[in-house]
Amino acid sequence: MKILIADDSRVMRQIVTRTLRQAGFGDHDLVEAADGQQAFDNTVAEKPDLVISDWNMPEMTGIEVLRKLRAAGNDVKFGFVTSECTAEMQQAAEAAGSAFFIVKPFTAERFDEVFSPILG
Repeated sequence: MKILIADDSRVMRQIVTRTLRQAGFGDHDLVEAADGQQAFDNTVAEKPDLVISDWNMPEMTGIEVLRKLRAAGNDVKFGFVTSECTAEMQQAAEAAGSAFFIVKPFTAERFDEVFSPILG
């Protein structure tokens, strides 16, 4: 399976990648996006099976990316790994079709819990 990791922090993309490996998902094809526009463009071009997105990114926020994908008819599994967590954000994510919402700091165990049903 192909996983797109979208975060404007290169270090955070590396941490997400490392945590995916620690959780046992290292054999998947990983691609990255450094901002919201790249996340949208790469999702359309690369057709990943899963998008793991930060909430706050330049060019387009993660929720804007999700809404734009859904408006275009793209139903990729999409969720958030973010440092911010309000009830309003979680409600907006769910309403837009988010599959998960993981709050930083996260662990390999949390990734396993969330991604095992999605990635098998």
